[in-house]
Amino acid sequence: MAIQVDVAVLGGGPGGYTAAIRAAQLGKTVAIIEMDKLGGTCLHKGCIPSKSLLRSAEVFATLHNASTYGIQITEGAISLDFGKVQARKDQTVEQLYRGLQGLMKNNGIQIIQGKGRVIGPSIFSPRSGSLAVELPDGEMESVVSTNLIIATGSRPRTLPGLIPDGQFILTSDEALVMDELPASILIVGGGVIGVEWASLLHDFGVQVTLVEAGSRLLPGEDTEVSAELTKLLRSRGVRILTGIQLQTDNCKVDNGEVSISASTPDGDVLLNAEKLLISVGRLPNVEGIGLENTDIRTANGAIEVNAFGQTSEPHIYAIGDVVGGVQLAHAAAHEGINAAEHIGGAKPAAIEHHLIPRCIYSRPEIASYGLTEDGARAKGFDIKTGKIPFGAISKALVLGEKDGFVKVIADRRTNDIVGVHMIGAHATDLISEAALAGVLNATPWEVGQMIHPHPTLAEALGEAMLAVDGKAISF
Repeated sequence: MAIQVDVAVLGGGPGGYTAAIRAAQLGKTVAIIEMDKLGGTCLHKGCIPSKSLLRSAEVFATLHNASTYGIQITEGAISLDFGKVQARKDQTVEQLYRGLQGLMKNNGIQIIQGKGRVIGPSIFSPRSGSLAVELPDGEMESVVSTNLIIATGSRPRTLPGLIPDGQFILTSDEALVMDELPASILIVGGGVIGVEWASLLHDFGVQVTLVEAGSRLLPGEDTEVSAELTKLLRSRGVRILTGIQLQTDNCKVDNGEVSISASTPDGDVLLNAEKLLISVGRLPNVEGIGLENTDIRTANGAIEVNAFGQTSEPHIYAIGDVVGGVQLAHAAAHEGINAAEHIGGAKPAAIEHHLIPRCIYSRPEIASYGLTEDGARAKGFDIKTGKIPFGAISKALVLGEKDGFVKVIADRRTNDIVGVHMIGAHATDLISEAALAGVLNATPWEVGQMIHPHPTLAEALGEAMLAVDGKAISF
Protein backbone atom coordinates (compact mmCIF):
# COMPACT_ATOMS: atom_id res chain seq x y z
CA MET A 1 0.00 0.00 0.00
CA ALA A 2 1.44 3.37 -1.01
CA ILE A 3 2.26 6.00 1.60
CA GLN A 4 0.01 9.01 0.96
CA VAL A 5 0.82 12.53 2.16
CA ASP A 6 0.00 16.09 1.19
CA VAL A 7 3.65 17.01 0.60
CA ALA A 8 6.58 14.75 -0.19
CA VAL A 9 10.09 16.20 0.00
CA LEU A 10 12.85 14.47 -1.94
CA GLY A 11 16.03 15.34 -0.05
CA GLY A 12 16.59 16.09 3.63
CA GLY A 13 19.09 18.94 3.55
CA PRO A 14 18.45 22.49 4.86
CA GLY A 15 16.06 23.29 2.03
CA GLY A 16 14.20 20.01 2.32
CA TYR A 17 13.78 19.80 6.09
CA THR A 18 12.90 23.50 6.38
CA ALA A 19 10.24 23.12 3.69
CA ALA A 20 8.91 20.05 5.51
CA ILE A 21 8.66 21.88 8.84
CA ARG A 22 6.86 24.87 7.32
CA ALA A 23 4.45 22.62 5.42
CA ALA A 24 3.69 20.74 8.63
CA GLN A 25 3.10 24.03 10.45
CA LEU A 26 0.52 24.85 7.77
CA GLY A 27 -1.35 21.66 8.57
CA LYS A 28 -0.02 19.44 5.79
CA THR A 29 0.96 15.80 6.17
CA VAL A 30 4.60 15.53 5.15
CA ALA A 31 7.18 12.87 4.36
CA ILE A 32 10.89 13.39 3.67
CA ILE A 33 12.71 10.87 1.51
CA GLU A 34 16.47 10.95 2.15
CA MET A 35 19.00 8.41 0.87
CA ASP A 36 21.65 9.25 3.46
CA LYS A 37 21.37 11.15 6.74
CA LEU A 38 18.88 13.89 7.50
CA GLY A 39 20.66 17.25 7.32
CA GLY A 40 22.23 16.73 3.92
CA THR A 41 25.54 18.11 2.73
CA CYS A 42 25.40 21.18 4.96
CA LEU A 43 25.25 19.26 8.22
CA HIS A 44 27.38 16.25 7.34
CA LYS A 45 29.78 17.27 4.55
CA GLY A 46 29.72 21.04 4.27
CA CYS A 47 28.76 24.06 6.38
CA ILE A 48 28.90 22.62 9.87
CA PRO A 49 31.94 20.29 9.79
CA SER A 50 34.03 22.80 7.82
CA LYS A 51 33.18 25.62 10.23
CA SER A 52 34.11 23.40 13.15
CA LEU A 53 37.54 22.86 11.57
CA LEU A 54 37.83 26.59 10.88
CA ARG A 55 37.11 27.36 14.53
CA SER A 56 39.81 24.95 15.72
CA ALA A 57 42.23 26.50 13.23
CA GLU A 58 41.36 29.99 14.50
CA VAL A 59 42.01 28.98 18.12
CA PHE A 60 45.33 27.38 17.14
CA ALA A 61 46.40 30.53 15.29
CA THR A 62 45.36 32.72 18.24
CA LEU A 63 47.46 30.65 20.63
CA HIS A 64 50.48 31.10 18.39
CA ASN A 65 49.92 34.86 18.65
CA ALA A 66 49.23 34.83 22.40
CA SER A 67 52.26 37.00 23.16
CA THR A 68 50.56 39.82 21.25
CA TYR A 69 48.00 39.92 24.06
CA GLY A 70 50.61 39.78 26.83
CA ILE A 71 50.22 36.05 27.41
CA GLN A 72 53.37 33.96 27.52
CA ILE A 73 53.15 30.20 26.96
CA THR A 74 56.26 28.87 28.67
CA GLU A 75 55.66 25.17 29.32
CA GLY A 76 56.56 23.58 26.04
CA ALA A 77 55.46 24.23 22.49
CA ILE A 78 51.85 24.49 21.37
CA SER A 79 50.83 21.25 19.67
CA LEU A 80 47.91 20.16 17.56
CA ASP A 81 45.97 16.93 18.12
CA PHE A 82 44.19 16.64 14.78
CA GLY A 83 42.37 13.52 15.93
CA LYS A 84 40.69 15.56 18.68
CA VAL A 85 39.95 18.34 16.18
CA GLN A 86 38.09 15.80 14.06
CA ALA A 87 36.38 14.30 17.11
CA ARG A 88 35.07 17.72 18.14
CA LYS A 89 33.78 18.24 14.61
CA ASP A 90 32.01 14.89 14.68
CA GLN A 91 30.47 15.58 18.10
CA THR A 92 29.12 18.92 16.89
CA VAL A 93 27.56 17.29 13.83
CA GLU A 94 26.07 14.47 15.90
CA GLN A 95 24.52 16.90 18.40
CA LEU A 96 22.88 18.90 15.63
CA TYR A 97 21.76 15.70 13.90
CA ARG A 98 19.98 14.53 17.05
CA GLY A 99 18.33 17.92 17.39
CA LEU A 100 17.13 17.79 13.81
CA GLN A 101 15.64 14.35 14.31
CA GLY A 102 13.77 15.76 17.29
CA LEU A 103 12.39 18.59 15.18
CA MET A 104 11.03 16.11 12.67
CA LYS A 105 9.35 14.09 15.40
CA ASN A 106 7.89 17.18 17.07
CA ASN A 107 6.37 18.32 13.76
CA GLY A 108 4.96 14.92 12.88
CA ILE A 109 7.11 14.55 9.76
CA GLN A 110 7.64 11.04 8.45
CA ILE A 111 11.24 10.18 7.49
CA ILE A 112 11.77 7.52 4.85
CA GLN A 113 15.37 6.47 4.31
CA GLY A 114 15.96 5.37 0.76
CA LYS A 115 16.76 6.45 -2.77
CA GLY A 116 13.73 8.22 -4.23
CA ARG A 117 12.90 8.49 -7.89
CA VAL A 118 10.08 10.45 -9.52
CA ILE A 119 7.75 8.28 -11.57
CA GLY A 120 5.22 9.10 -14.27
CA PRO A 121 1.46 8.51 -14.14
CA SER A 122 0.64 5.16 -12.52
CA ILE A 123 -2.10 3.22 -10.83
CA PHE A 124 -1.41 5.32 -7.73
CA SER A 125 -1.66 8.74 -9.39
CA PRO A 126 -2.93 10.03 -12.75
CA ARG A 127 -0.02 12.47 -13.03
CA SER A 128 3.73 12.36 -12.56
CA GLY A 129 5.21 13.25 -9.20
CA SER A 130 4.80 10.13 -7.13
CA LEU A 131 8.00 8.56 -5.83
CA ALA A 132 9.39 5.06 -6.04
CA VAL A 133 11.73 4.62 -3.08
CA GLU A 134 14.37 1.92 -2.87
CA LEU A 135 14.80 1.12 0.81
CA PRO A 136 18.14 0.09 2.38
CA ASP A 137 17.04 -3.58 2.42
CA GLY A 138 16.34 -3.50 -1.32
CA GLU A 139 12.56 -3.43 -0.94
CA MET A 140 10.53 -0.79 -2.78
CA GLU A 141 8.06 1.70 -1.33
CA SER A 142 5.71 4.11 -3.11
CA VAL A 143 5.01 7.62 -1.87
CA VAL A 144 2.07 9.49 -3.37
CA SER A 145 1.62 13.18 -2.64
CA THR A 146 -0.47 16.11 -3.76
CA ASN A 147 2.70 18.17 -4.08
CA LEU A 148 6.34 17.19 -4.43
CA ILE A 149 9.34 19.34 -3.46
CA ILE A 150 12.66 18.30 -5.02
CA ALA A 151 15.59 19.25 -2.79
CA THR A 152 18.34 16.87 -3.89
CA GLY A 153 21.19 19.36 -3.43
CA SER A 154 24.55 19.24 -5.17
CA ARG A 155 27.91 17.46 -5.21
CA PRO A 156 31.50 18.63 -5.70
CA ARG A 157 32.42 19.42 -9.30
CA THR A 158 35.56 17.74 -10.58
CA LEU A 159 37.87 18.41 -13.53
CA PRO A 160 38.71 16.11 -16.45
CA GLY A 161 41.89 14.24 -15.65
CA LEU A 162 41.67 14.92 -11.92
CA ILE A 163 39.85 11.91 -10.54
CA PRO A 164 39.43 11.96 -6.75
CA ASP A 165 40.95 8.86 -5.16
CA GLY A 166 40.32 9.81 -1.54
CA GLN A 167 44.03 9.67 -0.71
CA PHE A 168 46.04 12.01 -2.91
CA ILE A 169 43.38 13.79 -4.98
CA LEU A 170 40.46 14.99 -2.87
CA THR A 171 37.22 16.90 -3.00
CA SER A 172 35.95 18.69 0.11
CA ASP A 173 34.02 15.49 1.01
CA GLU A 174 37.26 13.51 1.42
CA ALA A 175 39.18 16.41 2.95
CA LEU A 176 36.69 16.61 5.83
CA VAL A 177 37.53 13.09 6.97
CA MET A 178 41.34 13.17 6.68
CA ASP A 179 42.96 11.18 9.49
CA GLU A 180 46.01 13.41 9.51
CA LEU A 181 47.16 16.64 7.98
CA PRO A 182 49.50 16.65 4.99
CA ALA A 183 52.69 18.67 5.04
CA SER A 184 51.61 20.43 1.86
CA ILE A 185 48.51 20.78 -0.30
CA LEU A 186 47.66 22.20 -3.71
CA ILE A 187 44.16 23.71 -3.75
CA VAL A 188 42.63 24.06 -7.21
CA GLY A 189 40.02 26.81 -7.27
CA GLY A 190 40.01 30.18 -5.55
CA GLY A 191 36.29 30.42 -4.83
CA VAL A 192 34.59 30.20 -1.45
CA ILE A 193 35.48 26.58 -0.69
CA GLY A 194 39.08 26.94 -1.83
CA VAL A 195 39.65 30.09 0.19
CA GLU A 196 38.19 28.59 3.38
CA TRP A 197 40.32 25.46 3.08
CA ALA A 198 43.43 27.51 2.30
CA SER A 199 42.85 29.61 5.41
CA LEU A 200 42.21 26.75 7.84
CA LEU A 201 44.92 24.41 6.54
CA HIS A 202 47.54 27.15 6.65
CA ASP A 203 46.52 27.94 10.24
CA PHE A 204 47.05 24.26 11.03
CA GLY A 205 50.60 24.52 9.69
CA VAL A 206 50.12 23.03 6.23
CA GLN A 207 52.09 24.55 3.35
CA VAL A 208 49.32 25.78 1.01
CA THR A 209 49.41 26.66 -2.68
CA LEU A 210 46.12 28.09 -3.95
CA VAL A 211 45.65 28.28 -7.72
CA GLU A 212 42.84 30.03 -9.61
CA ALA A 213 42.17 30.06 -13.34
CA GLY A 214 40.70 33.55 -13.22
CA SER A 215 42.50 36.80 -12.66
CA ARG A 216 41.64 36.99 -8.95
CA LEU A 217 40.33 35.08 -5.97
CA LEU A 218 36.61 35.16 -5.21
CA PRO A 219 35.47 36.41 -8.62
CA GLY A 220 31.90 36.81 -7.33
CA GLU A 221 32.89 39.26 -4.61
CA ASP A 222 33.82 42.93 -4.78
CA THR A 223 37.25 43.52 -6.31
CA GLU A 224 38.50 45.43 -3.26
CA VAL A 225 37.50 42.56 -0.98
CA SER A 226 39.26 40.09 -3.26
CA ALA A 227 42.42 42.20 -3.29
CA GLU A 228 42.40 42.59 0.50
CA LEU A 229 41.99 38.86 1.11
CA THR A 230 44.75 38.04 -1.36
CA LYS A 231 47.08 40.48 0.39
CA LEU A 232 46.29 39.11 3.85
CA LEU A 233 46.60 35.43 2.88
CA ARG A 234 49.92 36.10 1.18
CA SER A 235 51.16 37.98 4.24
CA ARG A 236 50.45 34.82 6.28
CA GLY A 237 52.44 32.68 3.85
CA VAL A 238 49.82 31.19 1.53
CA ARG A 239 51.17 30.88 -2.01
CA ILE A 240 48.54 32.26 -4.40
CA LEU A 241 48.75 31.85 -8.19
CA THR A 242 46.10 33.39 -10.46
CA GLY A 243 45.61 33.13 -14.21
CA ILE A 244 46.65 29.47 -13.98
CA GLN A 245 45.74 26.86 -16.58
CA LEU A 246 46.36 23.38 -15.22
CA GLN A 247 47.42 20.66 -17.65
CA THR A 248 45.13 18.11 -16.03
CA ASP A 249 46.21 15.37 -18.43
CA ASN A 250 49.69 15.70 -16.93
CA CYS A 251 48.82 14.98 -13.29
CA LYS A 252 50.92 12.28 -11.64
CA VAL A 253 51.07 10.61 -8.25
CA ASP A 254 54.53 9.33 -7.42
CA ASN A 255 56.42 8.67 -4.18
CA GLY A 256 53.57 9.96 -2.03
CA GLU A 257 53.29 13.27 -3.90
CA VAL A 258 50.98 14.79 -6.50
CA SER A 259 52.54 16.79 -9.33
CA ILE A 260 50.82 18.67 -12.11
CA SER A 261 52.03 20.99 -14.86
CA ALA A 262 50.49 24.43 -15.22
CA SER A 263 50.69 27.36 -17.59
CA THR A 264 51.10 30.74 -15.89
CA PRO A 265 51.44 34.29 -17.20
CA ASP A 266 55.18 33.89 -16.53
CA GLY A 267 55.57 30.51 -18.22
CA ASP A 268 55.04 26.83 -17.44
CA VAL A 269 55.63 25.51 -13.91
CA LEU A 270 55.44 22.15 -12.17
CA LEU A 271 53.35 22.22 -8.99
CA ASN A 272 53.94 19.62 -6.25
CA ALA A 273 52.24 18.76 -2.98
CA GLU A 274 51.37 15.79 -0.80
CA LYS A 275 47.69 16.24 -1.64
CA LEU A 276 45.57 18.05 -4.20
CA LEU A 277 42.15 19.45 -3.27
CA ILE A 278 39.66 20.17 -6.06
CA SER A 279 37.42 23.12 -5.14
CA VAL A 280 35.88 24.30 -8.40
CA GLY A 281 32.24 24.57 -7.40
CA ARG A 282 29.32 22.17 -7.14
CA LEU A 283 26.98 20.42 -9.58
CA PRO A 284 23.20 20.12 -9.04
CA ASN A 285 22.03 16.56 -8.37
CA VAL A 286 19.57 16.14 -11.24
CA GLU A 287 20.67 12.70 -12.45
CA GLY A 288 19.02 9.50 -11.31
CA ILE A 289 15.98 11.13 -9.71
CA GLY A 290 13.50 10.41 -12.51
CA LEU A 291 13.18 13.81 -14.15
CA GLU A 292 12.87 12.04 -17.51
CA ASN A 293 9.49 10.76 -16.30
CA THR A 294 8.18 14.33 -16.04
CA ASP A 295 7.87 17.46 -18.15
CA ILE A 296 10.26 19.33 -15.83
CA ARG A 297 12.68 21.52 -17.75
CA THR A 298 16.37 21.94 -16.95
CA ALA A 299 18.91 24.52 -18.08
CA ASN A 300 22.68 24.44 -17.59
CA GLY A 301 22.34 21.30 -15.51
CA ALA A 302 19.82 22.77 -13.04
CA ILE A 303 16.03 22.55 -12.69
CA GLU A 304 14.15 25.59 -13.99
CA VAL A 305 11.69 27.12 -11.51
CA ASN A 306 9.63 30.28 -11.13
CA ALA A 307 9.88 32.81 -8.29
CA PHE A 308 8.11 30.41 -5.90
CA GLY A 309 10.02 27.25 -6.79
CA GLN A 310 7.42 25.78 -9.16
CA THR A 311 8.73 23.72 -12.04
CA SER A 312 7.04 23.43 -15.43
CA GLU A 313 4.76 20.92 -13.68
CA PRO A 314 3.03 23.27 -11.19
CA HIS A 315 2.45 20.64 -8.50
CA ILE A 316 6.18 19.84 -8.43
CA TYR A 317 8.57 22.32 -6.82
CA ALA A 318 12.38 22.42 -6.65
CA ILE A 319 14.57 24.34 -4.21
CA GLY A 320 18.19 24.77 -3.13
CA ASP A 321 21.33 23.80 -4.99
CA VAL A 322 19.43 21.65 -7.49
CA VAL A 323 18.03 24.82 -9.08
CA GLY A 324 21.47 26.47 -9.37
CA GLY A 325 21.70 30.15 -8.54
CA VAL A 326 22.71 31.03 -4.98
CA GLN A 327 24.04 27.75 -3.59
CA LEU A 328 23.88 28.55 0.11
CA ALA A 329 22.17 26.67 2.94
CA HIS A 330 20.21 29.70 4.13
CA ALA A 331 19.09 30.42 0.57
CA ALA A 332 17.83 26.84 0.24
CA ALA A 333 16.02 27.09 3.58
CA HIS A 334 14.27 30.31 2.57
CA GLU A 335 13.33 28.83 -0.80
CA GLY A 336 11.91 25.85 1.09
CA ILE A 337 9.75 28.10 3.25
CA ASN A 338 8.53 29.96 0.17
CA ALA A 339 7.65 26.75 -1.65
CA ALA A 340 5.79 25.35 1.36
CA GLU A 341 3.86 28.59 1.85
CA HIS A 342 2.99 28.74 -1.84
CA ILE A 343 1.67 25.19 -1.62
CA GLY A 344 -0.29 26.16 1.49
CA GLY A 345 -1.81 29.22 -0.16
CA ALA A 346 0.00 31.70 2.10
CA LYS A 347 0.99 33.96 -0.85
CA PRO A 348 4.68 34.52 0.02
CA ALA A 349 6.70 37.31 -1.54
CA ALA A 350 9.05 36.34 -4.34
CA ILE A 351 12.67 35.94 -3.21
CA GLU A 352 15.10 38.61 -4.38
CA HIS A 353 18.17 36.40 -4.67
CA HIS A 354 20.66 39.24 -5.08
CA LEU A 355 19.75 40.39 -1.55
CA ILE A 356 20.60 37.07 0.10
CA PRO A 357 23.62 37.61 2.37
CA ARG A 358 26.77 35.73 1.35
CA CYS A 359 29.31 34.59 3.93
CA ILE A 360 32.85 33.21 3.69
CA TYR A 361 34.39 31.86 6.89
CA SER A 362 38.07 32.31 6.14
CA ARG A 363 40.35 34.30 8.43
CA PRO A 364 39.46 37.12 8.13
CA GLU A 365 35.80 36.52 7.40
CA ILE A 366 34.01 37.97 4.38
CA ALA A 367 30.33 38.86 4.12
CA SER A 368 28.28 40.74 1.57
CA TYR A 369 24.84 41.39 0.20
CA GLY A 370 23.59 43.12 -2.90
CA LEU A 371 25.67 44.24 -5.86
CA THR A 372 29.41 44.68 -6.06
CA GLU A 373 30.76 48.04 -7.21
CA ASP A 374 31.48 46.65 -10.69
CA GLY A 375 28.08 44.96 -10.79
CA ALA A 376 26.29 48.16 -9.84
CA ARG A 377 28.08 50.15 -12.55
CA ALA A 378 27.30 47.42 -15.10
CA LYS A 379 23.61 47.80 -14.27
CA GLY A 380 23.79 51.52 -14.92
CA PHE A 381 23.78 52.83 -11.36
CA ASP A 382 25.44 56.17 -10.66
CA ILE A 383 26.98 55.13 -7.37
CA LYS A 384 28.57 56.66 -4.33
CA THR A 385 30.54 54.66 -1.77
CA GLY A 386 31.62 54.81 1.82
CA LYS A 387 34.46 52.73 3.25
CA ILE A 388 35.76 52.42 6.80
CA PRO A 389 38.78 50.30 7.79
CA PHE A 390 38.40 48.17 10.90
CA GLY A 391 41.67 49.72 12.00
CA ALA A 392 39.69 52.90 12.76
CA ILE A 393 37.34 51.05 15.12
CA SER A 394 38.21 50.77 18.82
CA LYS A 395 36.82 47.25 19.33
CA ALA A 396 38.87 45.92 16.41
CA LEU A 397 42.05 47.23 18.05
CA VAL A 398 41.00 45.76 21.41
CA LEU A 399 40.48 42.38 19.72
CA GLY A 400 43.74 42.63 17.81
CA GLU A 401 41.75 42.22 14.58
CA LYS A 402 42.31 45.46 12.69
CA ASP A 403 42.56 43.99 9.16
CA GLY A 404 39.82 44.61 6.62
CA PHE A 405 37.07 47.13 6.06
CA VAL A 406 33.35 47.75 5.54
CA LYS A 407 32.23 49.19 2.22
CA VAL A 408 28.78 50.56 1.40
CA ILE A 409 27.54 51.20 -2.15
CA ALA A 410 24.53 53.48 -2.72
CA ASP A 411 22.60 54.85 -5.69
CA ARG A 412 23.41 58.54 -6.01
CA ARG A 413 20.00 59.33 -7.52
CA THR A 414 17.70 57.54 -5.06
CA ASN A 415 20.12 57.15 -2.13
CA ASP A 416 19.10 53.48 -1.87
CA ILE A 417 21.66 51.01 -0.55
CA VAL A 418 22.85 48.91 -3.49
CA GLY A 419 25.38 46.67 -1.74
CA VAL A 420 27.41 46.17 1.42
CA HIS A 421 30.75 44.34 1.55
CA MET A 422 32.79 43.42 4.60
CA ILE A 423 36.11 41.72 5.22
CA GLY A 424 37.27 41.44 8.80
CA ALA A 425 36.67 39.79 12.15
CA HIS A 426 33.09 38.58 12.70
CA ALA A 427 31.96 39.94 9.34
CA THR A 428 29.53 37.03 8.97
CA ASP A 429 27.81 38.09 12.20
CA LEU A 430 27.66 41.76 11.18
CA ILE A 431 26.12 41.37 7.72
CA SER A 432 22.57 40.76 8.96
CA GLU A 433 22.09 44.40 9.97
CA ALA A 434 23.08 45.47 6.47
CA ALA A 435 20.76 42.91 4.90
CA LEU A 436 17.89 44.07 7.12
CA ALA A 437 18.52 47.61 5.90
CA GLY A 438 18.09 46.30 2.37
CA VAL A 439 14.84 44.51 3.22
CA LEU A 440 13.48 47.70 4.79
CA ASN A 441 14.74 49.79 1.87
CA ALA A 442 16.69 51.99 4.27
CA THR A 443 19.11 54.65 3.09
CA PRO A 444 22.71 54.93 4.32
CA TRP A 445 21.74 58.02 6.30
CA GLU A 446 18.97 56.12 8.11
CA VAL A 447 21.29 53.28 9.11
CA GLY A 448 23.91 55.82 10.15
CA GLN A 449 21.38 57.51 12.44
CA MET A 450 21.02 54.32 14.47
CA ILE A 451 23.12 54.65 17.59
CA HIS A 452 25.63 51.82 17.39
CA PRO A 453 26.97 50.86 20.84
CA HIS A 454 30.61 51.60 21.63
CA PRO A 455 32.95 49.84 21.54
CA THR A 456 31.65 47.29 19.02
CA LEU A 457 32.65 46.09 15.58
CA ALA A 458 29.18 47.11 14.40
CA GLU A 459 30.34 50.73 14.58
CA ALA A 460 32.26 50.07 11.36
CA LEU A 461 28.99 49.56 9.49
CA GLY A 462 27.40 52.67 10.97
CA GLU A 463 30.45 54.75 10.10
CA ALA A 464 30.64 53.32 6.56
CA MET A 465 27.00 54.28 6.05
CA LEU A 466 27.78 57.85 7.14
CA ALA A 467 30.92 57.85 4.99
CA VAL A 468 28.76 57.51 1.86
CA ASP A 469 27.92 61.19 2.29
CA GLY A 470 31.22 62.24 3.86
CA LYS A 471 29.85 62.34 7.43
CA ALA A 472 31.87 59.59 9.15
CA ILE A 473 33.22 60.62 12.53
CA SER A 474 35.97 58.09 13.23
CA PHE A 475 37.80 58.20 9.89
